[in-house]
Amino acid sequence: MRTWLVDDVMTTGVATVTADTPYREIADTLVARRVSAVPVLDAEGRVVGVVSATDLMYKVEYGGAEEGHHHHLLAGPRQRQARTKARGGVARQLMSTPAVTIGAGASLSVAARLMDTESVKRLPVTDSDGRLVGVVARSDLLRVYLRPDAEIERDVAEEVLRRTLWVEPDTIRVRSRNGVVTLTGRVDRFSTQQLAVKLTSAVPGVVEVVDRLGFDFDDRRVAAPPVYAAGPFGHP
Repeated sequence: MRTWLVDDVMTTGVATVTADTPYREIADTLVARRVSAVPVLDAEGRVVGVVSATDLMYKVEYGGAEEGHHHHLLAGPRQRQARTKARGGVARQLMSTPAVTIGAGASLSVAARLMDTESVKRLPVTDSDGRLVGVVARSDLLRVYLRPDAEIERDVAEEVLRRTLWVEPDTIRVRSRNGVVTLTGRVDRFSTQQLAVKLTSAVPGVVEVVDRLGFDFDDRRVAAPPVYAAGPFGHP
């Protein structure tokens, strides 16, 4: 069963800027492309930073009349950085660096955790040389849950039941409706039933698993063989 990767859902042909791109052009790009941030690339196409709408908003927030010298003295590191960006005129003075990026071969769960940890909504996607190949947004990660139900049913029947558990799919009914998979039927033992549910929940696009499986033998009650202390020659 193939795991969905960032490469499967990312957007390619994205808007980018260089370190020398002027403020006005960056603002125009964000508005025209309806994005919240753009990667900043060097001459080789490597990501050196990211400029977001938040970075540009500092000019709106602090670009007016000065609030007095004592306010600057009392400002914390974050506010001082914001004021510095408010005076910036090109991308290198505005961007956040180093950029938080992710590889195209990363799983969707890794991308989601990175976004959550770094509190970002979009990640530049890079190849092994650090060159930009796309951008993945939070909404892109949800595409896996838009898989057709027929595809999900096929993966459960073939990949989970037949190839992994060696259970003939015609003995278990698999039905998916809007990503909610119902398993109906009977298997040989409790452990098989539990594994079927666990593996089905891991199939890309599965939202929930409704377990209607029975089993013939409860292998939780199988007693473990006795363990004897061995002597120096392998005898008790």
